[in-house]
Amino acid sequence: MMHREVKQFMRMRKKTNLEPRMARCSGVLIAQPETMYGRWHTLMPQAQAVYLELGCGKGRFTAETAAQNPQALFLAVERVPDAMVIAMERVCGMGLTNVFFIDGDAANLTELFAPSEIDRIYINFCDPWPGNRHSKRRLTHPDFLLRYRQVLSRKGQIHFKTDNKDLYEWSLFQFPKAGFVLSEVTRNLHANGICGVMTDYEEKFHNMGTPINRCVASVGPLHTIPTSRQGQ
Repeated sequence: MMHREVKQFMRMRKKTNLEPRMARCSGVLIAQPETMYGRWHTLMPQAQAVYLELGCGKGRFTAETAAQNPQALFLAVERVPDAMVIAMERVCGMGLTNVFFIDGDAANLTELFAPSEIDRIYINFCDPWPGNRHSKRRLTHPDFLLRYRQVLSRKGQIHFKTDNKDLYEWSLFQFPKAGFVLSEVTRNLHANGICGVMTDYEEKFHNMGTPINRCVASVGPLHTIPTSRQGQ
């Protein structure tokens, strides 16, 4: 199980020459994402879908998934510049033209994206924020899920992966509260061999024998509006 202490231990050192490195990759960075509201498709008019990753880290999943889906426009959100610069360099090094990066916050998605503008959201190994008093910070809390609904298309999906069993089991109850229908629910994704693109964290913990949990949540009918208490 990935605890916050482990994540803190694994955090990278501050990168040298961050600004010039970011500048060299400026072509894939959206400096003012709020100005793209409702027109993200203009970045890639031929795109058949728009995928959004929340917290891309060093970008291994970002780059490899985008490479496997050249027909999709891939947008990656990351708040840590030292991580994002590595992801940007990776994407540029692979010559990908369907990936762009956003320095933003998941809480502000409705200010960046118009209704139905996103077809798929990836949430990989987010902070579990243990303890009930921190539950509203989890990216699978109903407050966040309702925001995702606003920007997802009618057939939109959330692809969620985590090594944290407690967060996963809790999240499985939150998705239906926000009107999402669950499928592909597994508590050991790689039991029969590597399945799909891994993140760096994922590979490290898989090699340690930690089971990886995954599910897909599809937009469905919203019968009730969750309250904060329901998400705790």
